[in-house]
Amino acid sequence: DNRDNANGDGEGEDPSQWPCNIVYTVLDAMISFPPENKDVTFEALCNALVRRTVFVTGAVDMDGCPEADRGEVAFIGRSNVGKSSLVNMLTNRKSLAFTSKTPGKTQQSNYFAVNDKPELARQIRYGDDVPGSKDRDSFYIVDLPGFGFAKVPQQQRQQWSDFMDEYLLERETLRVVFHLIDARHGPTDEDAKIMHKVGTIMRNTDKKQNNAKYVIILTKADKNVKGATSEKNPGKVAESVRDNLVDTMTANGVGYAPIVVTSAETRLGRDEVWKYLRLAAES
Repeated sequence: DNRDNANGDGEGEDPSQWPCNIVYTVLDAMISFPPENKDVTFEALCNALVRRTVFVTGAVDMDGCPEADRGEVAFIGRSNVGKSSLVNMLTNRKSLAFTSKTPGKTQQSNYFAVNDKPELARQIRYGDDVPGSKDRDSFYIVDLPGFGFAKVPQQQRQQWSDFMDEYLLERETLRVVFHLIDARHGPTDEDAKIMHKVGTIMRNTDKKQNNAKYVIILTKADKNVKGATSEKNPGKVAESVRDNLVDTMTANGVGYAPIVVTSAETRLGRDEVWKYLRLAAES
């Protein structure tokens, strides 16, 4: 996905040419002082931060992962939590992540390169030797296999679990693990298992080979508000759901993790999530 970010009217500056440190400064300011035209502003900033995206590979084990030559962020959540929609919203794309009406379609770890060399897609597709190199702020977005409703054999579920253990522990360039939970219902038993797994691995400092952060993202918060819009009432979380989430996090050793409330529909929380994406882009 190579995008022309010019304004189209011959006036103004192409936001894709802004230095990234300036873009992140503006994002920080937007969190503290939201502008009236927030959607327009964020779209310009996002086009500056995400200039090119391309699907690189799908991995079912560590040997299938691409070379660990840049930072990466991973998204995990149950199969119908809205993971693909959130990733598409954050990158201002319509179809970056694979989407499906059938829960459990993501049965591998899908790697997407952000800001790699311009002709990488042609190289991957046709095997051409394409010149150039990735941009300094290139990073990977990793869409991890969904869980919960996925209709797969127990043996495959166990393979996913073993791969995730190894990935979280040994992937040196992993910077953030985003755990997505439905804001309407709160954590399920499967979510609690993921928390326990992450909490155990994060505490294993003797064997852990990265400095990844763990962040809880509550999705579909707009569904809790009638007539939610980006301008008014973009989304919320019931107090009972939040209390249950905090209790579950604490019980599974991840009570320290930040919580970000989001909506792919109203774009709630996108600025906050980008604070963490930045950790991979600046690696």
